Amino acid sequence: MPGYFVYLPHGIDGVHLLTMEAAMVVSILGCGWYGKALAKMLLKNGLTVKGSSTSEGKLGSSQAIGIRPYLIKFEAEDELIDPDFFNCDILLVSIPPKLKAGEGDYYLHKIRRIIKSCVKYAIRKVIYISSTGVYGEYDCNVDELNEPRPDTPSGLVLLEAEALFQEEHSFKTTIIRFGGLIGPHRHPGRFFAGKTNIPNGLAPVNLVHQSDCIGITMAVIEQNAFGYLLNAVSPDHPSKSDYYSEMSVKADLPIPEFINELKSWKIVNSVNLSEVLKYEFRFQNLKEYTFDATE
Repeated sequence: MPGYFVYLPHGIDGVHLLTMEAAMVVSILGCGWYGKALAKMLLKNGLTVKGSSTSEGKLGSSQAIGIRPYLIKFEAEDELIDPDFFNCDILLVSIPPKLKAGEGDYYLHKIRRIIKSCVKYAIRKVIYISSTGVYGEYDCNVDELNEPRPDTPSGLVLLEAEALFQEEHSFKTTIIRFGGLIGPHRHPGRFFAGKTNIPNGLAPVNLVHQSDCIGITMAVIEQNAFGYLLNAVSPDHPSKSDYYSEMSVKADLPIPEFINELKSWKIVNSVNLSEVLKYEFRFQNLKEYTFDATE
């Protein structure tokens, strides 16, 4: 695995925000649950958004909300690149590895091809969406200053992908590591509803709501904060048993049954969200989040 290092903050005073220009173009590679929601916010702020899909059938839904759709593929046997997609001010890469489909090596191939395209088309600013899965569960608190020690295949692949972006100096990359995702159509009350004998019930959760995913990303863009590493996780870390049980009750779903034990765990914190972005989470308490009944 490539060596790991953290970018040191530079080029931003952390106080005066840069106004986003309406002419700014953001290309989103991976318009899924998070990417499409972010695109809506960018469009609301008057920016031009280009979005990619690997399926022609999904292009229409992106176009319907104002995204300029592009068919982009980075598979080894089926590569399709439209140069105009890379004609942008910022490229956001949000394509998680599909390890259950055996995509580990293919994923890193795609990341290398994406980086090669960034260099070829003179991209200057990149946001790469990673995951707090790069931190293994070693019974401790971690933040951006700790060297990750993955304990899962997906964590290992993501950490190597991060290193590939960090090692390329023709553009600046900000890496955002999301915690477990909750929000519209991802109601946490549904995660374990009705299940029994769920292990490690006393372990803390590391979650982030979609609204904060978008808020943090918008702050990076607004403040021109490129070349940083950011953990995007709510500062609230209730136990799995406490949190998911209460969320199931709120969703009027069967309450899950957890084993009252504490095995391996981690608490993911962030020093850079406050120091670099001065970012404050929408809710400091995860239980304060409200969810639509249809979620």
